[in-house]
Amino acid sequence: MSVSELPLKPARPGREGRAMQKGQQTKAAIVDAALGLATQIGLEGLSIGALAEVTQMSKSGVFAHFGSREELQISVIREYHTRFEEEVFYPALRAERGLPRLRALFANWMKRTSVEIDSGCIYISGAVEFDDRPGPVRDALASSVMTWHAAMKRAIAGAREAGHLRADVDEEQMLFEIHGLILALHYEARFLKTPGAMDRANAGFENVLRRYGADGAVRAVRPTRITKTVPKE
Repeated sequence: MSVSELPLKPARPGREGRAMQKGQQTKAAIVDAALGLATQIGLEGLSIGALAEVTQMSKSGVFAHFGSREELQISVIREYHTRFEEEVFYPALRAERGLPRLRALFANWMKRTSVEIDSGCIYISGAVEFDDRPGPVRDALASSVMTWHAAMKRAIAGAREAGHLRADVDEEQMLFEIHGLILALHYEARFLKTPGAMDRANAGFENVLRRYGADGAVRAVRPTRITKTVPKE
């Protein structure tokens, strides 16, 4: 066997490569901690100092990974969106195109919402904080929400094309009503602690489908229900 035929050993990362990898891991850990903090105190409450205290790092160490508080906030929004897609969007793609996929998207959204009733939702809290504050943070937040809305509209269009929804269904209106259920659920369950709010959101989704559904199509696809008991105060 010649030298050229010998199996090549994977090259060991040099000092610079190891340092870069460690830096990426450290930044990921900081973003993870920042996301946890933001769900409790909001994006506006994030600061380099608060994050340094939580991660037990120096302020200069945290600052070196982001350069500004604004970039830190944007990194948190991107990470939140990535996790949202991984939990809500991508699993739903395994469902059959049409009403099954639309149901899966809503069921996954409700499943995540059931957790966020306790932890908080960056999309909702961020909208309250930055609705009238133009800039890169608001742009990043709005872009994430619009990306999700576009995915929902594609699912609605797919259900219409599959004959599961009426041919004259208005995608924007249907999305508006479905999104409204999630917003109402957060308000009722997280703020007012209303018992049965999850059941009402599920029932509301079924009502929307019945109003927009083609004859018999909605009944043919069984719903997936997500429930959560909201404690009384």
